[in-house]
Amino acid sequence: MRRNDSNGLWPSVCLSLLVLLLFLGARGTGQQGESLAVLVREFNGSQYFWQQLEVAQKLVARNDRKVLSQIQPCLNNEDRHLRGNAAFVFAGFGDERGFKVIDDILMDRSSPRPEGQGIPGGGWALAAQIKADRYYAVHLLGLLKNPRPLPVLIPLLKDNEINYKVAWALGEIGDKAAIPALIDALNDPSPDMRVSSIEALDTLDATEALPRLRLLLKDDDRIHTDNLRKVSEAAQSAIARLSAIR
Repeated sequence: MRRNDSNGLWPSVCLSLLVLLLFLGARGTGQQGESLAVLVREFNGSQYFWQQLEVAQKLVARNDRKVLSQIQPCLNNEDRHLRGNAAFVFAGFGDERGFKVIDDILMDRSSPRPEGQGIPGGGWALAAQIKADRYYAVHLLGLLKNPRPLPVLIPLLKDNEINYKVAWALGEIGDKAAIPALIDALNDPSPDMRVSSIEALDTLDATEALPRLRLLLKDDDRIHTDNLRKVSEAAQSAIARLSAIR
């Protein structure tokens, strides 16, 4: 029987493919290391907190703990927004140092500090800076989606300065242990807080909140953002979705 010459090509073809894959893998590893170094430089050199946060999220996604030693000095940055971003990376790796820094920013209601970022429209004042720093700490905890800070966050649903942001963060974290406190928050006198709680309960698929949400269908108070949305409109939207998954 005559041998099919094409079959004889397979060993050499496979060897060539293997060499190519090994080359690409080695090249990819080198690019990955280079990219990490670039990201660290971008993080340490970022002037604006929102740009630095974007880099921080990429660093966490890379899942390489070597980055922690390279950004550790940022945990002491005078600007608490930049300090919080470094803590976000640490917390993203489950490092308690990161959670502690964010918790400290969140719970600090009085410490003097230099002018920092996070105050829209300018007009710096110490009280405004403190509020902005605490608000940003809550934002970071929401982005982390880790239930560890629940014992810290849930009592802050009664903190009139940041409670509406706390409700958002609890929804993002996704732990149903927050549902009873969020249902209680539907009684808050602020329409902004009621709507934030409604949206968090919706995010958490909290079907047990349906009876309480139905009581808000005649609540025509409007919030101060989002096109002056009515509380009743937020309730109606949440009821429709939660009823469909019940």
